Amino acid sequence: MKLINSSLAALLLLATSASCHTIFQKLHVNGVDQGHTVGIRVPNYNGPIENVDSNDIICNGGINPYRQPVSKTVIQAPSGAEITAEWHHDLNGATGQSSDPVDPSHKGPMLAYLARVPDATQEDVTGLKWFKIYHDGLNTATGEWAVDKLIKNKGKLTFKLPTCIPAGQYLLRVEMIALHAAGNYPGAQFYMECAQLNIVGGGNASPATVSFPGAYKGTDPGVRINIYQGLSGYTIPGPSVFTCGASEGPGTTPAPEPTSTTTTSTPPTTTDAPTGPTVPQWGV
Repeated sequence: MKLINSSLAALLLLATSASCHTIFQKLHVNGVDQGHTVGIRVPNYNGPIENVDSNDIICNGGINPYRQPVSKTVIQAPSGAEITAEWHHDLNGATGQSSDPVDPSHKGPMLAYLARVPDATQEDVTGLKWFKIYHDGLNTATGEWAVDKLIKNKGKLTFKLPTCIPAGQYLLRVEMIALHAAGNYPGAQFYMECAQLNIVGGGNASPATVSFPGAYKGTDPGVRINIYQGLSGYTIPGPSVFTCGASEGPGTTPAPEPTSTTTTSTPPTTTDAPTGPTVPQWGV
């Protein structure tokens, strides 16, 4: 009976939250709001990606076409800056409704990646090399997921850029993975958008990288999982979080809240990137 009730609960959650999706649509740099949808490739539709082998999992924009015209702004950010990614149910921004920023049934982790690029406004995002700069999953002591924290914070997720990575242009990929229907694959829902950054300052670190698609597999324990069975732990998909070493630049990046992860052995990327157009200066 307990198994039946658990399965029924999962089906009910899936049925009632089928349209309770979300979009990363605003960036704050050191507390300064950069503007609604400014410098971010946002889709008109807030639906998820479920196929981890699809190019749509890179920056969205495939089955969920980008709103036109796509922003050509490149957001200025100093190395080590505090970044806040703001999420809401749709492109209307904060609504105060129970499904904003996302329905509470959408339990799961939050993640952020960077990829160095020659031009942050380039259309093609295939073949890029990504390194993870943040993740947060499940607090097994309290049962609180990273998405629960996002909801408490009214759609805002805050993390820091590494201080030791080279200056230049980057794409910032911020991601939510909703696991309410992840008992089978496909089932996990991936929500991600990419912001366009020009990072100023920094160091000479060369982080190990992964590719999208490729970083996740449908069989990963953090992708295919029944979250209703009572979990003793959760393995966040993708590589470990990159942190700066003592010899890699002017400072170090604080480690995230401890959570078990997988690791990567992909060779580092060393492509140089020029600077580009800017938006108003960041805060201090």
